[in-house]
Amino acid sequence: MRRNEEYRFCPRCGGELERRQVKKGEPERLVCRRCGFVFYLDPKIAACTIIEVEGKIVLLRRAIHPALGSWVIPGGFVDLGETVPGAAVRETREEASVNVTLGPLVGIYSYPDVSVVIVVYEAVIVGGTPAAGDESSELGLFEPSGIPWQSLAFASTSDALRDYLKGRHPGTIHS
Repeated sequence: MRRNEEYRFCPRCGGELERRQVKKGEPERLVCRRCGFVFYLDPKIAACTIIEVEGKIVLLRRAIHPALGSWVIPGGFVDLGETVPGAAVRETREEASVNVTLGPLVGIYSYPDVSVVIVVYEAVIVGGTPAAGDESSELGLFEPSGIPWQSLAFASTSDALRDYLKGRHPGTIHS
């Protein structure tokens, strides 16, 4: 999700928003011309997992935009009132049809032009059989040396897999 969303009206009073600097040294913010409300554009949080099944990495081919047809690790947005680890478990169940227990944190990924912060955990399957959920067209199991690097959906997917493989399968990263 890119940061090019444009908001024109105040969520409090409906007045017109304008970009202006609120504090010296900070970026411009959206401010309501009528009531002065500052509309902060904060990032969304996504929680993801990297799962191995008999030494193979679970990847899903996206059946939705963005990155339709590209491969990703299981994951998705954290809902309000949900913990990041709880979202990782829920999203993995929804997307890969398996129950997991989370392992160590792989990493936290953020990029200047992307409005999502991605938190990635290692995970172990504790129930179910891996299968594509409704947002994926297929589930694939890939040897570490056979990951489709050129077909991965997002920079965070590539970065997380590289970080995971460095620790678990050194020497197998082929991008």
